[in-house]
Amino acid sequence: MEFDLLKELVSISSPFGREEKISRFIASFLEEHGFDVELLPVEGSADDVIAHLPGKRYTVVLNGHMDTVNPSPGWTRNPRGELDGDRFYGLGSADMKAGLAAIMAAFMEMAEVPKGERPSIIFTAVSDEEGYSRGAWELIKSGKLKDADLVLVAEPTGEKLMLGARGRFIVQVEVFGKRAHAARPQEGLNAIEELGRFVGNLWRIRFRNHRKLGIGSYCTLAIEGSTDGLSVPDYAKAIIDRHIVIGEDWDKVEGELLRLAERIKLRARIRVGKFQRPTPDMLPYTVRENDRFVNIFKSVHRSLLRSEPEIIYGRSVGDFNYFGTYLGKPTLVYGPVGGNLHSPDEWVSVESMKRVKRLYVEFLKSLV
Repeated sequence: MEFDLLKELVSISSPFGREEKISRFIASFLEEHGFDVELLPVEGSADDVIAHLPGKRYTVVLNGHMDTVNPSPGWTRNPRGELDGDRFYGLGSADMKAGLAAIMAAFMEMAEVPKGERPSIIFTAVSDEEGYSRGAWELIKSGKLKDADLVLVAEPTGEKLMLGARGRFIVQVEVFGKRAHAARPQEGLNAIEELGRFVGNLWRIRFRNHRKLGIGSYCTLAIEGSTDGLSVPDYAKAIIDRHIVIGEDWDKVEGELLRLAERIKLRARIRVGKFQRPTPDMLPYTVRENDRFVNIFKSVHRSLLRSEPEIIYGRSVGDFNYFGTYLGKPTLVYGPVGGNLHSPDEWVSVESMKRVKRLYVEFLKSLV
């Protein structure tokens, strides 16, 4: 079933912000199989899809996102789906329509398990993960997950168990120079050149080292500055990515940037602020490696796959950051093997997707 679902999901175009078709497909599919489906409106994106299976003891959230990045040039395979051996190629195949297919199939299979032999399960398919995580945030904000004990996210981790991830701030740095005639630049103060000097020295900033998450990072994403006519530009702006670890907050980030400006004797006035986004900051989180759910997951993994799952921690961010921080529930991320994420010829291993589905089913059964 999961392979047929994967083919169908990949065939539906769903770049973030335009996920209406795939949202309707998932809702209709679940309704046709007898589930009561709830659609949760998400401003600026498509509806989230929610379905419930009542059970006993724990309440588990199965989560996947429906959106993809926009297609990039350079594809040599069919971006709407192409099978070659064990590899299924297609836009979003690994990130994360295979994981979504796996949890849909697992949800369907758990519906056949007697109510007294399964936990309560909330299936959630959300929009805009590749943008601002509007779908995940709306889901949390709605209170529909308030009874959850655990969240399982089927992002493509290469069949490794991810127990946390760094967080992220998007920083806006503005530099204010002085206008003058470009033939006499010494009479002005070039904001573009000063900003270039500033971002060229970001490497000087020292980061906190977290035992699990490692260290943070800076990456300049965009620089904007111009002038009219033959004039020294007096304004420039940069958008900078700052990945953070536990123990780093906005005050620390703002402070280190302002201190850098002093250290390099930046001549122009600088203003540091957050880039405005429609959802809250993505904060870092970890799950204890001896958490009760982690221990059960490890036990099932050993029993089913005859090996201990490799524990990893995410370098970047996703909906899991919201579940692990704002929802405040243990959030385990485990998904199939794949490659070329956000790149041409993205692929996922079909057999890996099937193993992930099987592991999810056995794990869910073991919770009762």
